[in-house]
Amino acid sequence: MDDFSTELDDSAQGATDAKGTSQQPGKQPDEQQQLKGQKRGWAGLSALRDKTSIQDRLVERLLQQVIPVDGSVQDNNEAVPNPFERPNFNLTIMSNNFRRFNSRIGVVFRFQDKVEALLSWQTTSHTVSYLAIATFICLDPYLLAALPIAFLIFGVLIPGFVARHPAPPKGTLSSEQSIGYSPAGPPLAPAATPRPAKELSMDFIRNARDLQNQMGDFSNGYDKVVELLVPVANFSNEALSSTVFLFAFLGGIVMMLAAHMLPWRLIFLVATWAPVVLCHPAVTKLLHHARQEQGKAQETLARTWLDNWIADDVILDSAPETREVEIFELERKSATGEWEPWVFSPNPYDPLSQARIIGDRPKGTRFFEDVMPPNAWEWSEKKWALDLWSREWVEERIITGVEVETEGERWVYDIWSDKGDRTGVIDTPEPVKSTEMAMRQTSWEEGEDAMQRRGDWRRRRWVRLVKRKAAPESL
Repeated sequence: MDDFSTELDDSAQGATDAKGTSQQPGKQPDEQQQLKGQKRGWAGLSALRDKTSIQDRLVERLLQQVIPVDGSVQDNNEAVPNPFERPNFNLTIMSNNFRRFNSRIGVVFRFQDKVEALLSWQTTSHTVSYLAIATFICLDPYLLAALPIAFLIFGVLIPGFVARHPAPPKGTLSSEQSIGYSPAGPPLAPAATPRPAKELSMDFIRNARDLQNQMGDFSNGYDKVVELLVPVANFSNEALSSTVFLFAFLGGIVMMLAAHMLPWRLIFLVATWAPVVLCHPAVTKLLHHARQEQGKAQETLARTWLDNWIADDVILDSAPETREVEIFELERKSATGEWEPWVFSPNPYDPLSQARIIGDRPKGTRFFEDVMPPNAWEWSEKKWALDLWSREWVEERIITGVEVETEGERWVYDIWSDKGDRTGVIDTPEPVKSTEMAMRQTSWEEGEDAMQRRGDWRRRRWVRLVKRKAAPESL
């Protein structure tokens, strides 16, 4: 498009020069009218180009508002150039890069055409030569190190030399039958230099066609892989994916133990010859007829055997995972000295908890029925059960400054301190007897000894089993 714009500008400049010369005396009226028409035509093309440029800028601004811009703005004094930084999305850059890419991708498509011709036996001598070279490399892998050098010599240097020193046309020299091709003498042709295809040329359009077809082939191949392989590996069918996992695991163990005993040269030789032989037209026709006659029946038989083996030998544990969840029932002493229900909290709200220290209220739900299971879990039992081992959960959490009931309703009370209206670990006054010292240094107490020192909060633990919720089947 840049060359086309340049041609338009050059033609417009020529039209302007023509207009200047048309005003000279001696010009005919018809020529002046023709020049005026050319000027109006080029002015229309220029306006159309400006209109298209304005539309591109508007679309680019709109996309910049929609698409987030990556990267951050740095200070000019601290900015360090990043060699791996890429420009943000831009319609102009994208259009320019696509044109440049399409002008230069022709060599890849020509290489693809040659590979397809080689594998499809279009020229038998070329295919047989390829198989011979591949056979030598498979039988002697050390020749693989010389392959890049051979490609450089026979694929790049010799064709380049022949392009500079071409052979004379047949029949032009009487001595060509006896002498043949001779590279002697000065070069007869310029060096072959690959150049990008000109825009809107036949090569450019041919590259765009091949690129369009390659994008379609990639999309079809991607969809085919997703259709065939992803359901096998993503455990949507757990029995089939478990079977694949079992075979892969056993195959990995076998390969680790027996890989050194396998004839790898013969394996690579067969792997090299097999696809080329299968692509031969006669073999392809034979395989097509065989598949039409017996292939579908054999495929159905193998699939039936695999399904029966999976149904009989692959046993999945259908029992869901279960866990125990807990909730703490908190009660607070009222002004009249009566215990009143307060909240069901996931935390015991003990005297030294973070919420008590900073003065936050306990968080939770007011009623038992409002307690919900965790996300992706559901209730496995119908009712909550009171934890009768209150001493154990207090010790597990290293809770201090509480009184524990080991019988009855299993409440765990705060202990009120003698030195003030607060809760916590009991302070030991001096001097005291050794028996009282041992009692007061205990982090929690049992029985009715501390009845007069109970604080304003008490709690007990309830437990219930939950099971993992099965995910709904995806459509």
